[in-house]
Amino acid sequence: MPRAIAVYLGPSCEREVARTILPEEYILPPAARGDLTAAAEDGARIITLIDGVFFQESAVGHREILAALKSGIRVIGASSMGALRAAELDTLGMEGVGLIYRLYRDGVLVSDDEVALVYDPSDYAPLSEPLINIRCTLRKAREEGILTSGDAAALLSTARALYFPDRTYPHICERAEGSVSPAALRSFLDFARSHAVDQKREDALEALRRTREISREPLGQ
Repeated sequence: MPRAIAVYLGPSCEREVARTILPEEYILPPAARGDLTAAAEDGARIITLIDGVFFQESAVGHREILAALKSGIRVIGASSMGALRAAELDTLGMEGVGLIYRLYRDGVLVSDDEVALVYDPSDYAPLSEPLINIRCTLRKAREEGILTSGDAAALLSTARALYFPDRTYPHICERAEGSVSPAALRSFLDFARSHAVDQKREDALEALRRTREISREPLGQ
């Protein structure tokens, strides 16, 4: 079925929440190579890339984004694969949205590993924690006095050393035993259970709202 809008979304935001912002028929699974080309051929005038495959299939290619832009399609990127591609192609017309995009654009983040995670393919529920979310949660914990700067740095170093599917707050704290006090680890785990920062979700929501905003503009703007 032809779609005027194609939004590629997976674990960054719950689909039931996305459907409160945009019609369900616009919400598609994480993008693989060739999906954006297919959406363009199907008549999309807005393509929003949030989530995409990294390892299990070929990732969205730069050429298909550039071809969509050249044909006059608005292409937005945020949160995950979309943030990566927008940081690489914003000078050529792709629109980046959100903090993660800006961190990649400014060179603060450089690795794909920052946004990588594993998820349940049946419902896209995250099964690990992306490093960027861990960074933001550690910063919040430090600002609120839950962790010292040294403890936060030690936990971040531990998280970075783990393979991305193994990054969960309990596992990070388990591996950090010996470098962070047991009391600090317990306090941080309690904090993370109820106050963890989900920056990827926040950026995905911003991209969904931006897509809705653009969709309401008269054609040609």
